[in-house]
Amino acid sequence: MTALTTLKKLPGVLAFNRGHVVTDGEMFNEIAGQFESHPVEVVRHGIRGTQNINDGKGNEETAANGVRNVSNIQITETAKLESSADALIVRFGLSMLDMVGSLDSCVAADKDAGRMMRMTFEDFVSRAKVSGGIVEVARRYARNIANGRWLWRNRTIARLIEIEVSNSGGVLAKFNDAKTIPMNTFGDYSEGEIRVADEIVKQMRGASLDGLTIVARLTMPTKGAIEVFPSQNYVENKPKGFARPLYKLGHPEKVGHGEIRDTRVMGRAALRDQKLFNAIRTIDTWYPAYGETGFPIAVEPLGASLSQQEFYRAKKDSSFDMFKRLAQIDPDSPEGMFCIAALDRGGVYGESDKKE
Repeated sequence: MTALTTLKKLPGVLAFNRGHVVTDGEMFNEIAGQFESHPVEVVRHGIRGTQNINDGKGNEETAANGVRNVSNIQITETAKLESSADALIVRFGLSMLDMVGSLDSCVAADKDAGRMMRMTFEDFVSRAKVSGGIVEVARRYARNIANGRWLWRNRTIARLIEIEVSNSGGVLAKFNDAKTIPMNTFGDYSEGEIRVADEIVKQMRGASLDGLTIVARLTMPTKGAIEVFPSQNYVENKPKGFARPLYKLGHPEKVGHGEIRDTRVMGRAALRDQKLFNAIRTIDTWYPAYGETGFPIAVEPLGASLSQQEFYRAKKDSSFDMFKRLAQIDPDSPEGMFCIAALDRGGVYGESDKKE
């Protein structure tokens, strides 16, 4: 067998599939104990706000016509609970895939280099599957499922959050007060977190194809038509006066020719699948600055953090560098656990085949 060594550079074409399948997080009203027939709707409507733009001149900068308009007329979208709702329900599905299948493309100008990368990947995965590192990664995922990090702003406004995780065999775990589960540290896992993690590990090892269903019940501080928060859509070159597009499922209400409506239902509110797993993979406390920052970041090749507008991993701390030396990395080490999670994240890692 060829001895595995550190690679001088990554193949020109190197890509890894995501190691997970996630559904959108559908949002429902719970009314009299039922929710599936009561989706939260996204409504488009007009609003008259005020101008609050800091132009560095005390907001006294004149507009083109010589007068700054105090009013700010906008078209926006809002999602609110029905006034009779007892709680907000958010539900999504998650299934992990066998790590073996994560390598999608591996092509190098030097065929031996490409073959070496494939062998290095296969070797690391075989070691990772039986390691304690994969168990720790799964437990960290389980913690972020249990603490409701994936609910984003909805987590902040809720008074109480109850989360239930199940598979085809029934309920695996219930977390009756998600807001009490740590957000910034990992360890001292509860029995429920361990049960969920055990199922995640089975899937990552290819020993189970049984996905998870995660349901959160959020009790609000008061009852009524409270605003809740699905994902927002990015729209390039938004029309003038269009403030905020929200993510929704389904299709808008039809409007008759010449009909005027001051509100219009645009679809069913949801959290986008990418946003959900971004929260679940916020487990990286292995980056060098964690001792100073005190918060985990999402697993990213360069440790990119959108909230901080910062890259926390560079050079030898990036997965670009680590993937060159996978043969020497112990899956039980901090680098090894980061690599397991980075492979699960997926991504494109190719380097130029041009000679130095």
